[in-house]
Amino acid sequence: MDRKFLGQTETQMPGESHTKAAEHHESAAKSHRAAADHHGKNDHTKGREHATEAQKHSKVASAASEEAHAKSSSKK
Repeated sequence: MDRKFLGQTETQMPGESHTKAAEHHESAAKSHRAAADHHGKNDHTKGREHATEAQKHSKVASAASEEAHAKSSSKK
């Protein structure tokens, strides 16, 4: 849990940005699996909803990965 008090800046533990990126990738994968499951059952309306959600998660995951990589690269 992130706790930040007035006047404090947020700090991240080493590897935390990679963990956050992985969590976003896992959310995207879960939504992709749900979309595939619904499409497999010919429930294309729900399948499209999950596919749209998967795309959103994927974009966030990609940005989080880029950020994690940049942070790792800058610490060399």
